[in-house]
Amino acid sequence: MKSFIGTGVALITPFKKDLSVDVDALKRIVQYNIDGGVEYLVVLGTTAETATLTKEEQALVKQTIIEANNGKLPLVLGVGGNNTMDVISQLNTENLKGFDAVLSVSPYYNKPTQEGIYQHFKMIAEKSPLPVIVYNVPGRTASNMLPGTVIRLANDFKNIIGIKEAAGDIVQAMELIRKVPKDFLVISGDDIITLPMVLAGGAGVISVIGEGFPKEFSEMVRLGLNRKADEAYKIHYQLTDAINMIFEQGNPGGIKEIFKHLGLCENNLRLPLVNVNQELSDRLADFVKKF
Repeated sequence: MKSFIGTGVALITPFKKDLSVDVDALKRIVQYNIDGGVEYLVVLGTTAETATLTKEEQALVKQTIIEANNGKLPLVLGVGGNNTMDVISQLNTENLKGFDAVLSVSPYYNKPTQEGIYQHFKMIAEKSPLPVIVYNVPGRTASNMLPGTVIRLANDFKNIIGIKEAAGDIVQAMELIRKVPKDFLVISGDDIITLPMVLAGGAGVISVIGEGFPKEFSEMVRLGLNRKADEAYKIHYQLTDAINMIFEQGNPGGIKEIFKHLGLCENNLRLPLVNVNQELSDRLADFVKKF
């Protein structure tokens, strides 16, 4: 579990103009983050536009990242959904070689009760061959995995090692940090409140802005973990405008625009997602240039 303390980054899937997967750009982004000093990489999460990738493309993305990473950093694979038995099937049939844990989102669209969420993750914990990080993101799932449910899972299943908490609620995050077992990881899923969560006792972050500015963001998190709050907040405030801008017109349109201005990939997205508008693109370009 120490592998997942610090900064993990939710990798994008870069596309060419014809919207095929840009393998070369993906390799560049992996290397950019390794060089930037992040602690681990998250593969095929929401930021990767996984919902629009075919099974063959998902396999290509996984293999490309595994080869580009070459064992340097731990890898976390997104395996989740709103059909519990389908998630179990994925865990038991897909090749998980090269991965160290799975990140599994709370069921979306169905809007299960807290007991339904518990039973979903109970089955995943019992069937997963890898440690599980559960993922609470109410803005996307339409249901909030409450602290009581997370605490219950943390106490009942050793294979559930942490939560990516993206409710955007620092009070909820602090309740989790206070009540979960000592070795259970409470990981921020919101870049803007990452530092407060870390200083409150959180384990780090699975970040979007961190893959655009890996050196600075991962250093901020390390400073926070070492209780050097003043130095950490200096970096936090330097990046605040960029964090707000990249989510202004949706994710991953904003972070892909950052990568375009960094010269790492083109900003192409698959529908129903669309590029950020020119005005936001100009502001992001200005930020990158000055930063």
